Amino acid sequence: FLYREEKTMEILKQRILKDGVVKEGNVLKVDKFLNHQMDVKLFNDIGEEFAKRFAGTGVNKILTIESSGIGIACIAAQHFNNCPVIFAKKTLSKNLDGEMFVTQVKSYTKGVTYDVMVSEKYLGKGDKVLIIDDFLANGCALQGLISIVSNAGGTVEGIGIAIEKGFQSGGRTIRNLGYHLESLAIVDSMDAENGTITFREQ
Repeated sequence: FLYREEKTMEILKQRILKDGVVKEGNVLKVDKFLNHQMDVKLFNDIGEEFAKRFAGTGVNKILTIESSGIGIACIAAQHFNNCPVIFAKKTLSKNLDGEMFVTQVKSYTKGVTYDVMVSEKYLGKGDKVLIIDDFLANGCALQGLISIVSNAGGTVEGIGIAIEKGFQSGGRTIRNLGYHLESLAIVDSMDAENGTITFREQ
């Protein structure tokens, strides 16, 4: 078990070092394998790892936010008895009807605040929710999703993140609130000038 866990984390770290691009403003681009072009085998390893780390929690719904977390959440769901995946939408569309749980989220990368919403038909009292996302920076998106679960009467059983920027406040804030947060790779520092990335020992 421990070997498999270390292997998944190491594979992800090596992929970040190989294909990640550090940009000015503490931006880490991983669109080659995580959030534009997607490596499904890697996603499956991540999902399997989340299933081990959140075993016994009774998760019956997985919640993410559009759009980058959807791929990981869907692959991970196969390791949670194929439970439904719900993604919070950022725009109101014609195929959304009925009452909505709505919260506001500020995007770190885009620098804008937007409403995110989940239909009350798909999230409710007694739901045991695992929140999954590709990145954790300042934690605004996570806090928004947590508030939606709370308003629905569900419980957040865990939060699974692929890459956490450990030098930003999000992870510390979420952990201090008492949530079970698991990040598979935590970046402690990045240097855009020479492209170096330093990971936290876990």
